[in-house]
Amino acid sequence: MVKDNSYTDKELIAMFRNPAQKSYAFNLITRKYQERVYWHIRKIVISHDDTDDLVQNTFLKAWEGLDSFREESQLFTWLYRIATNEALTFLRKKRTKFFLPLVDVENQLSNTLESDAYFSGDEMQEKFQKALLRLPEKQRLVFNMKYFDEMKYEEISAAVGTSVGALKASYHHAVEKIEKFLQED
Repeated sequence: MVKDNSYTDKELIAMFRNPAQKSYAFNLITRKYQERVYWHIRKIVISHDDTDDLVQNTFLKAWEGLDSFREESQLFTWLYRIATNEALTFLRKKRTKFFLPLVDVENQLSNTLESDAYFSGDEMQEKFQKALLRLPEKQRLVFNMKYFDEMKYEEISAAVGTSVGALKASYHHAVEKIEKFLQED
């Protein structure tokens, strides 16, 4: 069995563009990035079930768009952009569908976190996650990508289409808000 990471992204994309290897190459791409995409989306929408659906949507869109991928960014950056858009669109639809203000969506996500059978964190981890949920959408996204995914600002910029300077400011504000929330009580 071939290891998922034995091919470079360039090799995988070249294989994908070969009709005889397209499905095999996409399977390798999915296995290589599925876990990272899952956790990226999960940090945004919290719910395991919603995340699973959004991961499927992300890879479906990747399948449809990979032939026209211009390779100006890394493959995972491109996948993160798709995943981010899917997750944010999902949250916006949820907010619109139920006519909820952003604060109510954040409260709902916080309640989902508390009742989530897949979350096994201690009290401090739960408080940290709730602090993240209180951040504005953009700050939470930037914080997650920088802190958890250890992405460089340039990679985040390519994934979300925002300048590096604005991302640094968003991250700084997010850290300040999280620290303030964690010191409350």
